[in-house]
Amino acid sequence: MLPQTSSASLRVLGVDTSLRSTGVGVLDAAGSRMTPVYYGTIKNPPGRPLSACLLFLQDEIGKLIREHEPQAVAIEGIFYAKNVKTMLILSHARGTIIAQCARLGLPVYEYEPRRVKMAVAGYGGAEKTQIQKMVKTLLGLHEEPQNDAADALALAITHLHNRTAISALAAQPV
Repeated sequence: MLPQTSSASLRVLGVDTSLRSTGVGVLDAAGSRMTPVYYGTIKNPPGRPLSACLLFLQDEIGKLIREHEPQAVAIEGIFYAKNVKTMLILSHARGTIIAQCARLGLPVYEYEPRRVKMAVAGYGGAEKTQIQKMVKTLLGLHEEPQNDAADALALAITHLHNRTAISALAAQPV
């Protein structure tokens, strides 16, 4: 699939990966106009075994992709975490989502957390509440989305802001 140019319409799925509460957000863009299509969270209950959580994430991401038919996926890149166990669990969840996207033929693009904050709030050290407020404003939402959903929408916004560069550089998905 060829990357889209800045004037072409594009539907992007943003995913803020977590084992227990994965944020998801689907945006449509035509030119510089972004329209929210869907956003929310994929919840895994506490106590559910890791393997069952990963399978549930895979199934739910698959359902979202089939229902909303995005053309690209934006996911948060790996970042440094002090807790190694948490990082490993997050890596399992990311791998599951990336593999499901690949299975369904979608390119996946990674964005560093600071880059997402910069794209949405204009400051790489922005707080979660700032991201929520800016996502609400940029998308014309009636209320601030929940943290994980706001982060997923912010990832989709970042991808849409970068689509001209992606085309110009012929950037390759992960």
